[in-house]
Parts: sequence; C-alpha cells; structure tokens
Amino acid sequence: MRLLVSPINLEEAMAALDGGADIIDVKNPREGSLGANFPWAIRSVVELVAGRAPVSATIGDLPFKPGTASLAALGAAVSGADYIKAGLLGVSEPEEAIELLRPIVRSVRDFDSRRKVVAAAYSDFRRAGSLPPLALPEVAAECGADVVMVDTAVKDGRSTLEFMDVEELKHFVESAHDLGLEAALAGNLGMKELGAIRSISPDILGVRGAVCGGDRNSRIRAELVRALKSSIERI
Repeated sequence: MRLLVSPINLEEAMAALDGGADIIDVKNPREGSLGANFPWAIRSVVELVAGRAPVSATIGDLPFKPGTASLAALGAAVSGADYIKAGLLGVSEPEEAIELLRPIVRSVRDFDSRRKVVAAAYSDFRRAGSLPPLALPEVAAECGADVVMVDTAVKDGRSTLEFMDVEELKHFVESAHDLGLEAALAGNLGMKELGAIRSISPDILGVRGAVCGGDRNSRIRAELVRALKSSIERI
C-alpha cells in the first residue's frame, strides 16, 4: 500500500517527501475536498521532487462541465503531474459520469499516454448528491482511467468509514482490481483506521489531516508522515 500525501506548497511538499510519502499530491483545500492548485504550484513541486516520487495534482470537485474539466486536466498534465485526479462531484448517474470523465482521460492521453487519470467519488455521496462509489469502477474502466478513489466531499471531521462500511469498501477495491484498475482510499483516515484499512487492502492511502496533527488546515509535518509510513509498512 502506497502513501499519498497532499501538500499545498513547497514547504509541505518537502515535509511529505522527507517523511517518505510515495506520492506527492498537490491540492488546494480552500477550494474543496479535491480543490485544484495553480499550474505554477504544480510545476514548482514537480521541480522540487525531481523524480524522487510521482506527483499527483487534483483538478477540483468538478461540476458537470466536461469541456471545462478536460481543460483543467490538460493544464495539470502540462504542469508536470504524473497523476491527474478528478472529483466527480457534479454527477449522480453513471451516464453523466462517463460523459464527464471520458474527455478528461482523452485530454490527458492526447498530451502524454504515460500520465495516469484518477477518478474520485465520495463516500458521503448521499449528502453530496453525487455518484455512488460502487458505480465508479465500471465508469472508470469504460473511460480508460487508471485509478479509482473514494474520498469525502464534506470535510467536517467525519471519515469515509462513517459513510461506507468495510465490506462496501472491500467490494469497491475488488471491483476495481477485477477491471484492471488501482484503488485508493481517503477521507479523514489515519493511524486509528489502519486496522480497517489493512482488511480493505487499497493500493493507495491518501491523507492530509492525519499528517497535519488532525487539522487539515494546519501544515504537514515530516515526523507525522514518517510515523504513518512506518505503521503502514508494518501492517
């Protein structure tokens, strides 16, 4: 299981890297769960990391605007991100999700076929009015994405495990694997959830708050990344 850590700037990116994060995920929490950062912020992190780890970039909790979303995806790819992560917030049906995600994948692949697309749904989809995560693997496979992710749309301290139980999340991961996709979990997860996460067996665990001392609006600390990474390696 790889550890994805989400910095907002160069200082935090260095802390994530020093702590041993496997993937450096550039985001902007001020714009939402998967809030997009600026192209120059992505570029600066890519230059800092200098190939020592893959760099991911979020492009937003997207409304149903496929053209806008595909331009955002291309911008993240041009800025150097290895993974382009799209939150499918503004869709509730698989057909809409396909219509939104397919242009995102195409815009990235046309630029560089080696870049990977991450499609994210939300464990709290009922209150967000968005696509159920268990529908996401088939949508992502249909569109040619590489990774599917479950996160929380509303960042109010509640975790993904409060909205989806272990068996549902296991089914999500198994469905992704059956379709040749990787699966990632996020959404206020950390040390105390590692037992449950181990039984779910995602390929990637995504965190921010857990390595900011519990407050995602604070700053990432290298020692907390290191401690979480060490705990993951022991499970």
